Amino acid sequence: MVRLFHVYYPVRTLILLGGEAMVVCLSFLAAAWIEFGSDSYLVLNYEGGLYKILATTGLVVMCSYYFDLYAPRQQSSWVESSFRLLFVLGTASFLLAIIGYGFPEFMLGHHVYLVGIIILVGAMLLWRGVYAWLIGQPYLQERVYVLGSGERATHLVEAIRTRKDLGMDVVGWAGALGHSTPGHEDLANALRSLAGRAAVDRIIVAVDDRRNTLPLRELMNLRLQAVKIEDASSLLEKISGKIDVQSLHPSALIYSEEFRLGSGFMAVRRAASFLVATVALVVCLPLIPLIAVAVKLTSPGPVLFCQKRVGRRGEVFNLYKFRTMRQDAESQTGAVWAGKNDPRVTSVGRLLRRARLDEIPQLWNVVVGDMGFVGPRPERPEFVQVLNEKIPYYNLRHVIRPGLTGWAQVCYQYGASVEDAEQKLQYDLYYVKHVSLMLDLLIIFKTLKTVLLGRGAQ
Repeated sequence: MVRLFHVYYPVRTLILLGGEAMVVCLSFLAAAWIEFGSDSYLVLNYEGGLYKILATTGLVVMCSYYFDLYAPRQQSSWVESSFRLLFVLGTASFLLAIIGYGFPEFMLGHHVYLVGIIILVGAMLLWRGVYAWLIGQPYLQERVYVLGSGERATHLVEAIRTRKDLGMDVVGWAGALGHSTPGHEDLANALRSLAGRAAVDRIIVAVDDRRNTLPLRELMNLRLQAVKIEDASSLLEKISGKIDVQSLHPSALIYSEEFRLGSGFMAVRRAASFLVATVALVVCLPLIPLIAVAVKLTSPGPVLFCQKRVGRRGEVFNLYKFRTMRQDAESQTGAVWAGKNDPRVTSVGRLLRRARLDEIPQLWNVVVGDMGFVGPRPERPEFVQVLNEKIPYYNLRHVIRPGLTGWAQVCYQYGASVEDAEQKLQYDLYYVKHVSLMLDLLIIFKTLKTVLLGRGAQ
């Protein structure tokens, strides 16, 4: 796997994306040659044609990303992929038509884009077919042996087998030895059977209790034979983008070199959040009076909703939002999580939540320093007290400022239970461990996708 923006991506996904970008670019280059013939060299080099084609390539790739054509899918038939691909190309054509109408100077010529799209349809379907055939070839897959038989090993085997984009093939695992808890000698014999021949490329250690159980000598012999040895927790973290709190050892965080929570970095991060929030607040100013009037006219009560939330170092602050619920929403129930299709939400509030416009006032929380632009979402004190008791390491999410958006928000659904809070904590811990400005930019980019597609709103 390749690490980009402090997130791990399978090599196959990057090959798919890079190959697709090349197919798009070559399709429009071919269309330019068909349209202009020998003059295409002049158009591409002296009239900015090449840059226009590169911009078009970026647009098509962006559409593919926003419609999940690069997302790992457990089941994706050729028919479904083709339908999605045609939908993406139709969307890209529509956007190109709008751009061409508003900015005619951007266009190379209507016929170029028309011919380019026609070529691209066939080329993309062919490329996707070739890619699907290639990743199915056994000689292009890494052979993996999972050393372990507990719940974590089982979860790892299932994760690898459902993620074809990883390029891993589980050729064996200790859970298939017939013992519920294989001992040292059982594991050692399993590893000895792998030595001396090209049986595996990687061994993933998923033994829960390693004391007097882990066959270190056999693992060392295999390592000296150029077999890769990797810990299951590390691989699961790379695959899922989260840290499993149930199997987390404090030493994994204490000795980690990933943490970047120094005063200098935090000051730069704070300055970046302030700048982004200020610009966003200025951009949203024309919407604020319109939203305020809509809220006021459709339900009695104040326009803004103020609620206590837990911030950095456990400090409580007032979070502001446009009110989306009835004024007496919790008068009888007390503090409760919002549910799907919550009846307390007003008609205007439902629209505001779906478009995330109710969170505009939180930009002020970012400006004054209660929150960052990116970080774990702040939780209510009533819930934090309960979650601290039920979920290990929950307080670790408070070492940095909470955010308007975060890694958990773009990777997981809306949380409305203790189980959901634990799942989101695992993403928050990943973010705390790998926090960086580049990861923040990636989260903002993913947030735009989430907002545009209307995902995760309650």
